[in-house]
Amino acid sequence: MAKRDYYEVLGVSKSASKDEIKKAYRRLAMKNHPDRNPGDEDAEARFKEASEAYEVLSDDQQRATYDQFGHAGMGGAAGGGAGFGGGGAGFGDIFGDIFSDIFGGGGMGGGRSRAARGADLRYDLDLELETAVDGDTIEIRIPTLEQCETCGGDGAEPGSPVDTCDTCKGQGQVRIQQGFLSIQQACPDCQGSGKKIRNPCKKCQGDGRVQSSKTLSVKVPPGVDNGDRIRLSGEGEAGEMGGPAGDLYVQINVKPHEFFVRDGNNLRANVPVDMITAALGGEIDVPTLKGKVSLRVPAETQSGKTFRLRGKGVQSVRTSSPGDLLVKVSVETPVNLNSKQKKLLEELQESLNESSHSHSPATSSWLDKAKRFFGEHLN
Repeated sequence: MAKRDYYEVLGVSKSASKDEIKKAYRRLAMKNHPDRNPGDEDAEARFKEASEAYEVLSDDQQRATYDQFGHAGMGGAAGGGAGFGGGGAGFGDIFGDIFSDIFGGGGMGGGRSRAARGADLRYDLDLELETAVDGDTIEIRIPTLEQCETCGGDGAEPGSPVDTCDTCKGQGQVRIQQGFLSIQQACPDCQGSGKKIRNPCKKCQGDGRVQSSKTLSVKVPPGVDNGDRIRLSGEGEAGEMGGPAGDLYVQINVKPHEFFVRDGNNLRANVPVDMITAALGGEIDVPTLKGKVSLRVPAETQSGKTFRLRGKGVQSVRTSSPGDLLVKVSVETPVNLNSKQKKLLEELQESLNESSHSHSPATSSWLDKAKRFFGEHLN
């Protein structure tokens, strides 16, 4: 069964703000949560569907990918796609916000952690086909948020005391009563940290993180292809208040090649062949990723004929043997003929017409079909 559009699932427009998306999801989650609908499989399915839609649309990167490619783009999106395994903060936050008090407190992990994990990052790495096939180690430079070295990530000037927040008593969260609901949310005074900093760190302005950039070495394994991802654990953004760093996902983009098109483990190439070689047979040079090889072209080869060169393709990261090179020949008609050459071709044409054999099987077959077609439709 095809997946429904995420915006349709949440009942919002494609231009909806983050706040509108969050409110729509809260409404659906409250209505369909399994704890409120025990034994109702349909409600559980709607709950999971809404959760998946919110996980994608609440993350700017994943939402942009989804808007461009739809569900097809979600298989390898940075941050774990729709599988709830990434470092995006939306899923855990909203459940701690809504359900920790309603369904027994702490059922979803006790609410928001004060030391929050850093965001995952994505880096698009463009590779030549040869590099993707052979593998390499490549240096990349990425902008990121790193833990402040001056304060060690706690946001306070070194030597300055850090007090417990009076409003939330160090819990980082407060409860607000709304009718019969008791909603837990981040403390507005300490923004969920549970602390009150007297003297913020001058370098990071109390955030615990600073904008920076770093150079990383990425080991590209042989055989990677478009859409493959390389995960660098702990190389994403630094966490808040000393929390663990997120991961960096390096997305592989293989550039178009002047000769080859990759098709799984195989390579495809179009090679022109002159009319005389195609008719009489001969040998032509064919490029491969390891240098040129000689290909025997049989006599009477027709345009579009495909030859298979075994083992001249790609050995991907998932297989133990290489694919093949599929060479499709295109018979080329001569151009810029002089009068002598034209005369020779005219003589050849006359000779072929006088022969009792069919020298153009495809043309003869087509003409027979055309005669039958017109005969049937003109009678």
